[in-house]
Amino acid sequence: MKSQPNSTKKPFHLPTGPRESRRHTRKMDSKGIYQRALRSAFEKLHPKIAVKNPVMFLVWVGTIVTAMMTVNPHLFGPVAGENLRLLNGFIAAILLATVWFANFAEAVAEGRGKAQADSLRSTKSDTLARQLFPDGSIQEVKSTDLRRGDIIKIVVGDMIPADGEVIQGVASVDESAITGESAPVLKEPGSDVASSVTGGTRIISDELVIRVTADPGKGFIDRMIALVEGADRAKTPNEIALTVLLAVLSLVFLIVVATLPALANYANSPVSVAILIALLVALIPTTIGGLLSAIGIAGMDRVAQFNVVATSGRAVEACGDVNTLVLDKTGTITLGNRLAEEFISVNNHSAEEIARVSLAASLFDETPEGKSIVALARKYGANDVDFDSSTAEGVEFSARTRMSGTNLPDGSEFRKGAVEAIKGFVRSRGGKLTPDLDAAYERVSKLGGTPLAVCQNNEVYGVIYLKDIIKTGIRERFAQLRRMGVRTVMLTGDNWITAEAIADEAGVDDFIAEATPENKIEVIQKEQAAGKIVAMTGDGTNDAPALAQANVGLAMNSGTQAAKEAANMVDLDSDPTKLIDLVTIGKQLLITRGALTTFSIANDIAKYFAIIPTMFAAAGIGDLNIMGLISPNSAVLAALIYNALIIPALIPLALKGVEFKPLTANQLLQRNILIYGVGGAIAPFAAIKAIDILVGLLNLA
Repeated sequence: MKSQPNSTKKPFHLPTGPRESRRHTRKMDSKGIYQRALRSAFEKLHPKIAVKNPVMFLVWVGTIVTAMMTVNPHLFGPVAGENLRLLNGFIAAILLATVWFANFAEAVAEGRGKAQADSLRSTKSDTLARQLFPDGSIQEVKSTDLRRGDIIKIVVGDMIPADGEVIQGVASVDESAITGESAPVLKEPGSDVASSVTGGTRIISDELVIRVTADPGKGFIDRMIALVEGADRAKTPNEIALTVLLAVLSLVFLIVVATLPALANYANSPVSVAILIALLVALIPTTIGGLLSAIGIAGMDRVAQFNVVATSGRAVEACGDVNTLVLDKTGTITLGNRLAEEFISVNNHSAEEIARVSLAASLFDETPEGKSIVALARKYGANDVDFDSSTAEGVEFSARTRMSGTNLPDGSEFRKGAVEAIKGFVRSRGGKLTPDLDAAYERVSKLGGTPLAVCQNNEVYGVIYLKDIIKTGIRERFAQLRRMGVRTVMLTGDNWITAEAIADEAGVDDFIAEATPENKIEVIQKEQAAGKIVAMTGDGTNDAPALAQANVGLAMNSGTQAAKEAANMVDLDSDPTKLIDLVTIGKQLLITRGALTTFSIANDIAKYFAIIPTMFAAAGIGDLNIMGLISPNSAVLAALIYNALIIPALIPLALKGVEFKPLTANQLLQRNILIYGVGGAIAPFAAIKAIDILVGLLNLA
């Protein structure tokens, strides 16, 4: 995929105020979250809600049946034994606790989202907006009456009533309610990263005219509220597949248990319906069935803690499956602002002459790079230009010309830009090029810097060395991704030599030099055609097609509305490196689900060996009762109690997630089997034996 030198190509709490207060706010809300979850766990016992989880619904039906048998132990025929009501009531209580614990796990996970939604909702208010009409009139209307395409005027102190695009004016906006950053953001029209405004933020200087880009109830904050509350949370494909598998396993055990009365009668060991229900619940995969939903919701919450809004659980889960990461160099791998480091002479011009021409060419350049060139020129003694700057005309940089500069009334032209672009400019003015220009170009490129040629009219004066700073620790993070099987591809507009130097220093797996915006979608489509799951970041309107094409598209909150709508994740901090963290979170979600599934299945296998030999000892398999359980009833009750208690014991792990280790898929599988497989097989034996002794002492069975 590496382009050649002559190529034409170029992974929450949602913020409610300044970031330093969020952790404190979350601690303050914890008590309320658990109180709400206690109530919600009972509300989820409603059949319309319970039926959504097939495994736990089966337990819920068993609870109702055993409760009926507590009232009438002989409901399904005569049953021998003492204290039947006590035994049946005890079973019903354990089954109810099992369902309630599963509901509580889900309610705690949902409670975090609801608390976040309440905080977000407090930032919204029904305000008045000044709507501009085509005839020039202004009318105050309710913010809820605004529609997409309406034009409104906002002045200092106003709350921005709806998402929009700035079409006139320049002003500072306080976005702390959304991003948590207290520093105001400058908004102005015509900029990919500064023209988008969000409803619920406040203008703190000057005034703006904006075009509304969202209908009522469909703005950015509205979508955030709906997502964190779970209103839009659909089950992911993996969740659906696992739910179906658990339902099938439960159905198989239901059929097996339904055949046991005949076998028990044949072996002269009749069992009651209540014991059969208890046996069924002990054998079906209730552990993972009860925690599955909570794991998914908690995964979205962890994403939110990173100040990222995910449009769905599918997006979070997709992060865990990512095996190709497409990254821009600037702002992601490097710090973003390249700074002028050195002037390199061409055509025997002195450093002072290069500084003078560079200063003239950068006179109207307000970018950080342009300002650094001016600062470096002044260090070389070029404190001012030798012409009247008020009569000069600035030439803005464009992707087509790849250069910028200054034009004077007498026809003089100062330009700085990509070396090839300046070469073409000089040739068009009849100038000649010398080999030392290429030598300077190669020298800067091999250093991993960006070379900018600078000229006056038809003569090249020198090359400016713009230095890129690789972010601290980025190489180690890419190495970590490589160990996880994730391939990294860097896109950069730099020349091939510079791109290769940066790629080697940063440790990316591949790169494309001289990349254009179109190359992003080309790379994504090529990777997807090879069966890869691709993630990328972007902030501009021209990034929207690629963000929509990628399996995981992370848009910057500072970006355009088009980019945010095309992506399936929005980073409120506008930090492109956040994608690396999201991949880690997604993989942690999958690892947690896999670990607890392994633990649940291993638990069930252990319970089979604990219960079956005891129940059918009369059939000649009593010697397999290696734990020496007291009786069939005590064995079933012990397994049932363990089954109920293991769910709340695993709730913290389901919510926090299994500790992530940057390992390969095979290594993760081996680790899962060793810790959660073996551990899941051993834990029930010790726990069930201890509970069996307690049941015997209490004479419950």
